[in-house]
Amino acid sequence: MDWILYLKAVILGIVEGLTEFLPVSSTGHLIVFGSLLDYTGQEADTFYIAIQAGAIVAVCWYYRERIVRICKGLFTEPAQQKLAWNTIIAFLPAAVIGVMVAKYIKEWLFNPVSVATALVIGGIIILIVERYQDKKSYIPRVATMDDMSWKDALKVGFLQCLAMIPGTSRSGATIIGGLVIGLSRTAATEFSFFLAIPTIFGATVYELWQSRDILSADSLPVISIGFVVSFFSALIVVRWLLHYVARHDFSAFGWYRIFFGGVILVTWMTGLVKW
Repeated sequence: MDWILYLKAVILGIVEGLTEFLPVSSTGHLIVFGSLLDYTGQEADTFYIAIQAGAIVAVCWYYRERIVRICKGLFTEPAQQKLAWNTIIAFLPAAVIGVMVAKYIKEWLFNPVSVATALVIGGIIILIVERYQDKKSYIPRVATMDDMSWKDALKVGFLQCLAMIPGTSRSGATIIGGLVIGLSRTAATEFSFFLAIPTIFGATVYELWQSRDILSADSLPVISIGFVVSFFSALIVVRWLLHYVARHDFSAFGWYRIFFGGVILVTWMTGLVKW
């Protein structure tokens, strides 16, 4: 057994679970930590995608009662139908565009320096948006995700496409983007969680199919460990984040992104770390 490889899977599973639903970019953190742990290459990229499914299973578990209600009321309850359709509508832009550009993004942008640049830029955007949101006169147009229109869902779907750039953050693009188009913090956060279910499951299935030639039985233990660790750490974050957004804004995450991305860029420019 390669215990060092299994330890790397545990560490990266924790990183994935802790960052998937925060506006800090889980993919970006996996690329950076993978580089530090010397776990890179095509097999590592597949591992990163596969363990994201663990985080999504955590969301499914947390919202299991609502998901059951949607399934039961899909043909009878307008509220459940509306949320289901909005989720599908928001999913479509990433599904179409992602298939077209995924290869090029992996080739050119899956590196720590690109991630760091996106982290800093995204952090600045979060601070700008939060400064506007902090105005006392601002009242969100959409209070809950059940109040969203299909046009709101489509806008969030196109905003999610920005997260194809590693370091941007899928959660950051959908939550902060949701605030910009008029969603409340709770509505933007919860819809981001729901939208993650088809988006990341779809990306996982697509990536595993594309990588079927390099996957082997030897890969399963490592992926399984990362999946399980990602599930439990993500479950903790989902519970915590919903309580957090009820009382705080996202400025702290903006400053964190700028600091973390800045450290990577400084160490790269000075040659302290060969990213």
